[in-house]
Amino acid sequence: MYDIVGKRRWYFVFSALITIPGLIFVVAGGLKPSIDFTGGTTWDVSFASRPTAAQVHTALIDLGHHEATVKAVDSGYLEIRTEPIDLLPAQTPIPLPSLLPSQSPAASGSGSAAASSSVSAAPSATPTPSVAASPSSSAGASGSSTPPASATPAAAAPSASLAPVVPGTTFDRLEKALEAKFGVGHVRSATTVGPIVGADLIRSSAILIIIGELFILGYLWIRFGFRFGTAAIVALLHDVVVVVGTFAILGYFFGLEFDALFVTALLTIIGFSVHDTIVVFDRIRENRLRHAGEPFGVIVNHSILQTLGRSINTSMTVVVTLAALLLLGPTTIRTFTLALLIGVVSGTYSSIFNASQILVAWHEWDARRKGRQAPAGRTVRPLSR
Repeated sequence: MYDIVGKRRWYFVFSALITIPGLIFVVAGGLKPSIDFTGGTTWDVSFASRPTAAQVHTALIDLGHHEATVKAVDSGYLEIRTEPIDLLPAQTPIPLPSLLPSQSPAASGSGSAAASSSVSAAPSATPTPSVAASPSSSAGASGSSTPPASATPAAAAPSASLAPVVPGTTFDRLEKALEAKFGVGHVRSATTVGPIVGADLIRSSAILIIIGELFILGYLWIRFGFRFGTAAIVALLHDVVVVVGTFAILGYFFGLEFDALFVTALLTIIGFSVHDTIVVFDRIRENRLRHAGEPFGVIVNHSILQTLGRSINTSMTVVVTLAALLLLGPTTIRTFTLALLIGVVSGTYSSIFNASQILVAWHEWDARRKGRQAPAGRTVRPLSR
């Protein structure tokens, strides 16, 4: 019978080699969050003249977007990322008479005239924070379509205009400026996320992961006991660190970013890893009852060999599917697929070579501790008996 448990120190060394570098790059700032977390505007666009990323970046700097980043993607498209800007053209809506503020008593006699003049004036007015004069202005009484010079934004009626997210060039003007220099452009996708939404997403993601692991820990404690539950959580943390550390390394060297689907992938990895660990733990518990006279390490080794084929076959079916998606699937889910692929492989490894080995190491350490504490001349029976 192959002795898997006897080589557990090598498994612990290997786990340290694949987790410690990732943690170093996480501390070094290798993790690159996408606009889902930081906020901003990103769009994929191709131009008729096929400019390079450097040329478009220079043009964006000339247009006032010094924070913009440009990189080439597939099929001749460029991915442009800037601060949050409005994706819709700036427009001045025509307010309905029912939405206008109530007229003052002095202008109540000419209320209909004021409404009609405001409606007729809106199309020719320039986009300003206000579209109607205040009730105290003389525009309603005189019927003039030009607002008086004394009208200020502070005294104006509430505006319904689509103001840009940040001051500066809106998306339509920015796109037209780039098209004037590089030819007709084709926008494949465009997304804007505000910084508040990104902060909420970070907080929600952290809460989801913490709550998920706490519920798993509680279930395993109730089902198998304190040691089993703790060993499973350590294996879960190992899988999370491997995935996050890998993305930190790829982000540091290749600029790989993680998006909101990355959190979904982490939660899926946690569930998959726990499922595989529970299968091994359940067989260990059954064999402890069937082979009560054998050492605990032998029972764990026998249980691993019994479930090894099932664990590998189950994982391979998922790995083959994820590999096909990674190579042939759309780019929008590539980050999600890569995280799942790394997590499934790590989860299978940690269930067999980490969680079970931690149980054996903990059991033998406890037996030695109780042997040292026993009185002289007294024999301590093994815990598995």
